[in-house]
Amino acid sequence: MSPIDFFIDLANPDLAFLPKALAVAVMSSIICGVVGCYVVLRGLAFIGDAVAHAVFPGLAVAFVVSGNLVLGGAVAGVLTAVLVAVFSQNRRLKEDSIIGILFVAAFALGIVVISQAPGYAGSLQQFLFGSITGIPDSDLYVVGAAAAAVLLAAFGLHQQFVAVSLDRESARALGLRVFWLDLALYVLVTLAVVISVQTIGNVLVLALLITPAATARLLTDRLAVMMLLAPIVGALSALVGLYISWSWDLPTGGTIVLVLTAVFLMSWLFSPRQGVLARLIARRRAVPVSVSTRPTAATPVTRTMPTATSPSDLVLEDAHL
Repeated sequence: MSPIDFFIDLANPDLAFLPKALAVAVMSSIICGVVGCYVVLRGLAFIGDAVAHAVFPGLAVAFVVSGNLVLGGAVAGVLTAVLVAVFSQNRRLKEDSIIGILFVAAFALGIVVISQAPGYAGSLQQFLFGSITGIPDSDLYVVGAAAAAVLLAAFGLHQQFVAVSLDRESARALGLRVFWLDLALYVLVTLAVVISVQTIGNVLVLALLITPAATARLLTDRLAVMMLLAPIVGALSALVGLYISWSWDLPTGGTIVLVLTAVFLMSWLFSPRQGVLARLIARRRAVPVSVSTRPTAATPVTRTMPTATSPSDLVLEDAHL
């Protein structure tokens, strides 16, 4: 199928589910791209996978009672996020330990709940791997409203999120309420995951949250540019993934993730500054020290070595804008 045929199918009223699937996929990618930048900046990639487990009991309950899946997942995820934020204040246990305990317990609860529903196997597969072509109109409106709320909250708390991500103790010394900022970030991640679960499912949702942000991080050292590139990378990958899956009858969620991974690998290889090829070229251009001009104590050697910027450099450079 050519791209033109794909866009014709998008406009076909008999295929009304297709533009809805594209809309949800693009909105999910944009939200996960923005929120994922904070997750990558804080080194909390594990939390995306954990939140996907946490929302599962809410999705299961909503499915059993024929309620709204997005709202059900949001309630369960936010409740678990609050518990994680509270338990994490005890510094005898690290944050990732609390996340691992509570979120896996929530996922286990979801399995128990969904097992009581008719058609258990099919329902479980829908939650684990997504069902983007079966999204009702009501979920489309809920996703749109949730996406707008997440974007407003993320941009409203942007400076505080960055400060806490760089140095929690310094942020606390500046008077920032670190506990409430942690809780706000968990809630935003939860909403981003809930929105995305129907697109690619619980198993693959981490890719939509982390891969676009990690790809953008390879392409730029500036946080503002990174937060612009990540949703663009995610949205374009969702469009291409949906096109490929529709053309070759492939699973939509898995195809989107593979496209995202391919874009990440291309950035890893060909990024102008951080790519593997760029580093190799920089090393070859460095002037080697010859045997005939071996340095003495009076002639120190200066070597040119490629350097990688840290998250601190990323934010500090952006702060000068």
